[in-house]
Amino acid sequence: MAALLAVAGCAGQGGGTAPGDAKGGRPTVSGDAKGPSAGTVPGIPAADKARTQLARLKVAPQGSMTGYSRDRFPHWAELGDNCNTRETVLERDGRDVRRDARCRAVSGTWTSVYDGRTFTKASGLDIDHTVPLANAWRSGANTWTQEKRKAFANDLTRPQLLAVSAVSNRSKGDQGPDEWQPPSKTYWCTYARSWTAVKSFYGLTVTKAEKTTLGTMLDTCRR
Repeated sequence: MAALLAVAGCAGQGGGTAPGDAKGGRPTVSGDAKGPSAGTVPGIPAADKARTQLARLKVAPQGSMTGYSRDRFPHWAELGDNCNTRETVLERDGRDVRRDARCRAVSGTWTSVYDGRTFTKASGLDIDHTVPLANAWRSGANTWTQEKRKAFANDLTRPQLLAVSAVSNRSKGDQGPDEWQPPSKTYWCTYARSWTAVKSFYGLTVTKAEKTTLGTMLDTCRR
């Protein structure tokens, strides 16, 4: 697994079917669902550090979508042993995950931190890019090399990838935090810290509205 960490969104879709439980019905919803175990999603800064990072982010209008394609951000990267980035995140964010010989998650339990839904089938999940690929393109990634865009789309060392419900991921699309926030307000603090950390590391810009909303979301963090 150490080798996986060397691999560094439009929201990343997992190509799954509509969300459902193990019997193919609706997912369960739990108000106190905790999602991925504490500490499993890497690189989330403390709130004070995130505020410092946010203050330093360059404010600029969103750029053009001219030339954008998801193919400009190659994903999901092969990591050896038949595994790719998507399957690695599914194992990391789930509990009691079992994989087959092709590294596909065949059983386990996942809780989507965006909306509190719990799944026992990986097909109900998408792997979300915290900062969507199209949003990154509009805020500076259009000038990157293809190699850097690939690293961004497969980043396992920062809080850029997360297994969430397909419904929440597709509702988010490529919107920034000023346009879309996780339905579960208890995740706003973590979401803002994660978004800010990713944009800070990659030197991406934020809009004025985006920066203001991130500050408001960081204010929900416990002091």
